[in-house]
Amino acid sequence: MAIPVVTGASIMCSMGMGTGTLTATSQVMVSYEGKMAATTMDAAPMVNVSSCGMCTSLANPAVASATAAALGVLTPQPCVPAPMGTWVDQPGPSVGGQMSLTNQGTLTCSYGGSIKIITPGQATVVY
Repeated sequence: MAIPVVTGASIMCSMGMGTGTLTATSQVMVSYEGKMAATTMDAAPMVNVSSCGMCTSLANPAVASATAAALGVLTPQPCVPAPMGTWVDQPGPSVGGQMSLTNQGTLTCSYGGSIKIITPGQATVVY
């Protein structure tokens, strides 16, 4: 079953070395457990999608440059998310006039990673 995602949800990128946090800003009408519900439009880097620690993707220019300077030894650099579009999720209820984001949503980073929801930030509402 799908669980709606709210502000404070934990996210993780397949190219990251840590977890980040999701902040919902795309609507202000619906909340669960006192936290704003997220929609598939909540994908802005560093506004909605925070850093996931250190990035290991060689498609990230900072990682590629640091790795080249280290003579080919992979040298992770701070993650600066670069989402490609919006979250992809199963069709679900509308939240504030937009498609809700659930714990099954994914977001593609232009550096090659896939960002997923680790914990939805709330546990009482299930679709």
